[in-house]
Amino acid sequence: MMISDILKSNGIYNDRDIQLFADKIKFRRIAKDEILIKQGQVCRSVFFIIEGAFYQYNFKNEIEENVLDLHSDNEWFLNYNSFISQKPSDSFIKAYTDSKIFELDIESLHWLIGESPGFLQLLKILEPATARVHFFDNRLTPVEKYKYVFDNRRELIKKFPLKFIASYLKITPETLSRVRESFLNEK
Repeated sequence: MMISDILKSNGIYNDRDIQLFADKIKFRRIAKDEILIKQGQVCRSVFFIIEGAFYQYNFKNEIEENVLDLHSDNEWFLNYNSFISQKPSDSFIKAYTDSKIFELDIESLHWLIGESPGFLQLLKILEPATARVHFFDNRLTPVEKYKYVFDNRRELIKKFPLKFIASYLKITPETLSRVRESFLNEK
C-alpha cells in the first residue's frame, strides 16, 4: 500500500498534503513481542499497520492478559485514552507478529493540521476506539460480537488465537466455541 493510499483511505487530500504527510511519518519495523506502548507511558503517536498484528491489553491478575483491542494489516491504531488525555496509559500495546508500521507523532499531527485544514480528516482514525466501548462492548450479545468480527474484521480471526479473540469479545473461550459452532451452523 502506498502512502497516498493510506492517507486517502480516510479522506480527500491533494498532492501537497500527501507530500507533507510522507515527510512527517516514520517507518518502523517492530519485532514479535516488542512492546510499543507500556503501561504508565504516555501514548504520543498514532500508528498504521502496513503488515503485521498488534494487541492492546492489561492484566486481569498478575499473569492473565485481558485483551482490550486487536489490530491487523491496513489499520490505524493507538492507545486512545492516553493519546487524547496525554496521561499515562493503563494498558500495553504489543506486537503479536513481526510487523511494519508507520508512526505519526502528536507534534507532527498538530503541525500537519496547522499546515492544511484537510488534515483534520485524520481525526477519523480516533473513531473506532470510541465506538468499541459505547457500542461493541456494551450493546452486543456474544453472537452479535462474533458476527461483527467475522463480517467486518475477519483478518483478526486469521491472525490471532481463539483465546485472544475470546478475551477481545469479553467472553470465555468455551462461550466462543459455542458461539462459533452456532454461527457456522447458521451459515
